[in-house]
Amino acid sequence: MSTDLTKNKNSINKNEDYSNSQGVICQYDPFCVGFDKLLCQQPLNKEEFTALLDNNTIHLREQLAAAADKVRREHFGNKVYIRGLIEFSNYCKNDCYYCGIRRSNRSAERYRLSKEDILSCCREGYTLGFRTFVLQSGEDAYYTDERIADIVSSIHEAYPDCAITLSLGERSYESYKLLFDAGADRYLLRHETAVKKHYEQLHPAAMSFEHRMQCLQDLKDIGYQVGCGFMVGSPYQTHEMLANDLLFIQDFKPHMVGIGPFISHQDTPFASKKNGTLEDTLLLLSILRLMQPTLLLPATTALGTIHPKGREHGILAGANVVMPNLSPTKNRAKYSLYDNKICTGDESAQCIRCMDRRMEGIGYQVVIDRGDSPNRK
Repeated sequence: MSTDLTKNKNSINKNEDYSNSQGVICQYDPFCVGFDKLLCQQPLNKEEFTALLDNNTIHLREQLAAAADKVRREHFGNKVYIRGLIEFSNYCKNDCYYCGIRRSNRSAERYRLSKEDILSCCREGYTLGFRTFVLQSGEDAYYTDERIADIVSSIHEAYPDCAITLSLGERSYESYKLLFDAGADRYLLRHETAVKKHYEQLHPAAMSFEHRMQCLQDLKDIGYQVGCGFMVGSPYQTHEMLANDLLFIQDFKPHMVGIGPFISHQDTPFASKKNGTLEDTLLLLSILRLMQPTLLLPATTALGTIHPKGREHGILAGANVVMPNLSPTKNRAKYSLYDNKICTGDESAQCIRCMDRRMEGIGYQVVIDRGDSPNRK
């Protein structure tokens, strides 16, 4: 898979006229053309994506959110899919500059859940109505391929009507294949940025942009429902870089995309960096929904952290997934990727009841459903 995303594959000569979706001939303007293409679900080029991001007004967000909501309802109705998140280890071998569980953070209180702990979370979650379990951790060498495969196969055997999503970072092709064969259905691996230089500004030299992208391709080749994603407003990010992220997603066609605002953590090198914004994240959610109408698109916990109704705003902008936490309450605050993370003290039953009420309040319904991608193999 090519990782050179700076080339404009859908360029239009600025001196040429452009025929819009109504057949009206007009002079090429990247903002107007990009807006028109989005509404028609046509591919955009880098200049057009950038122009939309450069002109992020409340009027534009309202227009795109309304269009995204219409498209989402055509494919999913008013359904919101819930995923039960189980954060089972905050040990990590990596030292990403933005992450609170980075290896060098001596203040992090480390923990690991046992297989029995994880299965207990699944039992509780199943009773509460969850039909997807998301197993997430740092890149923790303690959980070998064999250990993870045993956990996955045990969940699959106990709950054959449930989907299993993994978010364990970079692994080998053979590891991914073993876990898929054990019963895993989906894999979330944020690419973080589609620009190599930016990737190197966010990660230490030991981590490779090319390897991250190859992992995503491996996952797709194996047959997973694959999720990628990025932080909105991460340090050194520009609108041109975000346009490259959108070009990558447009080309890669993942089943899921996870985006949320960058939020700094006090024990990282980026502690003093400015956080991402609700407004930029909402615009990007709407763009993603219109780009790829059948995406599984979460309204993330990070959105709820930067605004009291951030997840509701995310759903209204085009998202269709929420991920309440099923992890043991005593461990939730320890999985601190960023500061002030919400929902660390609530019991799982409280979380799901709260989410039901929140979604009903804006006209959506949390459903008991695996919520698979319509485009899965």
